[in-house]
Amino acid sequence: MKFRFAVGSAALAAALTATVAGCGNAQQPAPAPALTVGAAATNESKLLAHLYAAALGYFDISTRVQQVPDPVAALDSADVTVVPGLTGQLLTRFVPHATARADEQVYRSMISALPEGVAAADYTASAQDKPAVAVTEATATAWGARDVAVLPMQCRGVSVGVVTGAAHPKRVGDCVLPSAREFPDAASLFAALKAGVVTLAWTSTTAPAAPAGVTVLTDRTALIRAENVVPLYRRNVLAEQQVLALNGIAGELDTATLTDMLSQVDKGADPAAVAGAWLSQHPLDH
Repeated sequence: MKFRFAVGSAALAAALTATVAGCGNAQQPAPAPALTVGAAATNESKLLAHLYAAALGYFDISTRVQQVPDPVAALDSADVTVVPGLTGQLLTRFVPHATARADEQVYRSMISALPEGVAAADYTASAQDKPAVAVTEATATAWGARDVAVLPMQCRGVSVGVVTGAAHPKRVGDCVLPSAREFPDAASLFAALKAGVVTLAWTSTTAPAAPAGVTVLTDRTALIRAENVVPLYRRNVLAEQQVLALNGIAGELDTATLTDMLSQVDKGADPAAVAGAWLSQHPLDH
């Protein structure tokens, strides 16, 4: 009997040891896989992707940025979890003939058009990268205004220039613009503008300052569709704190800051370093 009891005790002890070891392992789960933030090949997309990745990392969330041919398609297929975008471009993608132009209208229309399984965090109301009209100072003076609201009244006979490949509206209000003449870079475009080869040049709100003698028209009545920075993410994948991390960027980023960071990246700076440096100076609230 004593021998049997000893064997039973040994078996019990082994079982308890295995149970304790199992509990110990349960207290040290494997780290969660990193969230993937998708980015397109453009410097702006890479910068914004690293900015959102840094925001998530600020809350101790493991992330990685992956360049993909079409970030929105990769998000829709669940190959990535978060992607940066611009509200107007996204709305045009999902609803090509949408009429919304103002910030809030574009954002709400975009949200209602998102594919199933995709959601949007807050848009950055103070940060836009939308097309802007540049004219010479002489033209602005002759038109008597420095806002695009004057363009429909000056539509007849205008000629248009744009950098090759740059997206631009085909109309502003009631003014249907002629086909744009393309130039290889901004310097050539502005030179043509100042020489009178074209009447107006398409630039953007995040482009470097226009050269002397050129003015960029304001758009106080939203004749040009809004292009606010916004992150999209996979629905039911991010936790509340992770969505709040993305929303944190909306309260801090503005167009001037975005322009400055893009300038750094365009000059060769690492977008991850630029994004990280900015976030270290603008800490998000936990």
